[in-house]
Amino acid sequence: MISKKWLLIGSVAILSILIAGWTDILAWSDADGESAVMYGTWVSLIPPLVAIGLALITREVVLSLFAGIWVGALFVVGFNPIDSTVESLDLLIAALVNADHIAIIVFSLLLGGMVGVMSRGGGTQGIVDVLGKFATTRKKGQLFSWFSALFIFFDDYANTLIRGNALRPMTDRLNISREKLAYIVDSTAAPLAVSAVITTWIGFEITQIQNSLSSLAEQTTDAALATQLQAGADNAFIIFLHSLPYLFYPILALAFVLMTIVMKKEFGPMLTAERRAYSGGGVIREGAMPATDTSLDSLQPEKNKPKRWYNAALPVISVILVALWSLYSTGSAALEPGESGITSIIGNADPFAALLWASFTGCAVAIALVVFQKILTVNQALESWVGGMQSMLMAVVILILAWGLGGVTQEVGTGTYLASLLEDSLPLSILPGLVFFIAAVTAFSTGTSWGTMAILFPVVIPLAVAMGAGVGFAGGENYGILLGSVSSVMAGAVFGDHCSPISDTTVLSSMSSACDLIDHVRTQLPYALVVAVVALIVGEIPAAFDWIHPIWGILVGLIILYFILRFYGEDPESEPVLK
Repeated sequence: MISKKWLLIGSVAILSILIAGWTDILAWSDADGESAVMYGTWVSLIPPLVAIGLALITREVVLSLFAGIWVGALFVVGFNPIDSTVESLDLLIAALVNADHIAIIVFSLLLGGMVGVMSRGGGTQGIVDVLGKFATTRKKGQLFSWFSALFIFFDDYANTLIRGNALRPMTDRLNISREKLAYIVDSTAAPLAVSAVITTWIGFEITQIQNSLSSLAEQTTDAALATQLQAGADNAFIIFLHSLPYLFYPILALAFVLMTIVMKKEFGPMLTAERRAYSGGGVIREGAMPATDTSLDSLQPEKNKPKRWYNAALPVISVILVALWSLYSTGSAALEPGESGITSIIGNADPFAALLWASFTGCAVAIALVVFQKILTVNQALESWVGGMQSMLMAVVILILAWGLGGVTQEVGTGTYLASLLEDSLPLSILPGLVFFIAAVTAFSTGTSWGTMAILFPVVIPLAVAMGAGVGFAGGENYGILLGSVSSVMAGAVFGDHCSPISDTTVLSSMSSACDLIDHVRTQLPYALVVAVVALIVGEIPAAFDWIHPIWGILVGLIILYFILRFYGEDPESEPVLK
């Protein structure tokens, strides 16, 4: 039988031969006579499709991601295999030296180190013992996991990394599958971050809306329209607030996670995973490769030492408090003259600096607690801190590869091509639905929700206004379609991010939950697709045609999702129904 690894290598080799054979079709000669891929054409979809397809088929994430990067680099350098390998390494180095990426890596490693100290110092076991008095059932454990998202709503990275690591021991004890934990963590983090008013996302989103309208105002020759557009740019925050009820997918995704918990209903691969965990078959699949290694000896609690819950709770609380304080301090320092209010402060904050300060503080608090209580020596504490960081290395490698693939998709113009699909003439009322689809495909292909918004906002907003949406803005003609288009960029970006194995938040959710990345994608994907389809049918499309108020669309969506779970879902704790 052919192993998956050889299947992967063979697939890439065959694909390379096919590409080389069609060089005349896929390439042209530039001014210097060198071959180059047709930037921003359908060809630009091949690298992410190679990576995602091979990852889902073979479960070999690292090799699949590198294969996608290599194929993309092959296009960039003109189909020279040797140059393609060199270009692939250059792309990975570029992804690694990016300041924001370094901040995320250091934050992840420091948080992993903090968790290592908490684990060996007995704090994690202490938390499990305390929660065991309250989270006595699988349902209560999952409910606690869902509600915990509300306490770390301000940033999706912090949300996923803190909650996954903190909740995993409790969910393991209750035989909740790692796949379900990763789903709860992933499908509550970004939906909260994109829809809450005080988050690290809001400044980026408002700036994108503002810049798109200001740029359009400068380009138009119609003085009256230019005045309206500039007024809209000056009130970008109001437009953002008005668009929140149109965030059908994020809102329904949050509710659907809660529904599966309260109704004790699952379907598809998640049902299989939950039945396996409940029946004693293990919280992870046999043969799975968790993104985090929790079996290191340096992470095991010391015997005959006290297991105190506050040795885990205080470091986590310190991370949250320092992150909030840092967001406030950096945001206050960056305020423009005349700006004020907590929303403006958070919008101007430096989230990466805040997360770095917070994770460093968490490490210091965790080490200090166990050393001063003489639970661990300084050497033992540092050893567990290093061990915690070591457990995160595989996930960091996957993150870097995912960013490298994002870099190569930018090189070949994947986002540009997908955005260009919106430029053709189309009926105004289907614009929000089409934008949602394009945003989802873009986020799925590039692995970044922020990148998707950066690509599409400058395209979608001018297109919507040019087609007659939002004339006069608040209270004006087709204002709802403009709001639907704006929210569709954000909602589609989150949906595509949830479905993509190359998304940073998907990787981070798998990392913190110690779940196999592909198992997480396979189990979350059907749920995300169901919610997205319902969001389109009862939300995006009816609201754009002004058939229904968005609030009623959300209520109808909730009812439909309830009946889907009721009739198609099964209780993983019951005997399988023979069909």
